[in-house]
Amino acid sequence: MYINKKLVYNNNMEKKIEIDVLDELNKGACMGMDAISFVLEKTEDNNFRELLERQYDGYRKIHDEITSLYPKYSDESARETSTMNKMMTWYGIEMKTMMDKSNSKIAEILLQGTNMGIIEGRKLLNHKNPDEKVNKLVEEYVKNQEEAVEKLKEFL
Repeated sequence: MYINKKLVYNNNMEKKIEIDVLDELNKGACMGMDAISFVLEKTEDNNFRELLERQYDGYRKIHDEITSLYPKYSDESARETSTMNKMMTWYGIEMKTMMDKSNSKIAEILLQGTNMGIIEGRKLLNHKNPDEKVNKLVEEYVKNQEEAVEKLKEFL
């Protein structure tokens, strides 16, 4: 039996692109969920709380889609944020909200992270060339992030 090594190599390289993109996207979604869960307890305004819960659900949806799509490209699980990154995020939020737990301060903190997510998502769209399913997921993620920015601005 003859195996075309170049074809196998190209197929593995194509899957690597999808895996890399899904891993980056999953890390962003997990970081968003972590950050929101850390600030939710500091929020007393019901309207702001509802917005954050909807954003959390959006991140959860992306994470769940990645989890269901990932086995098509790898036998492993999608990478999430490390425990160290979670601790650093929690610590950063604690320090920044120690003196100011206002909606404005929390929105500012979340806007900074959301903008980082948009930048990473746009880089994935501009510099990677994943298959259609993965690309649509990145587009959905970026669209959700851009909408979140507009909604968070109302609370500055």
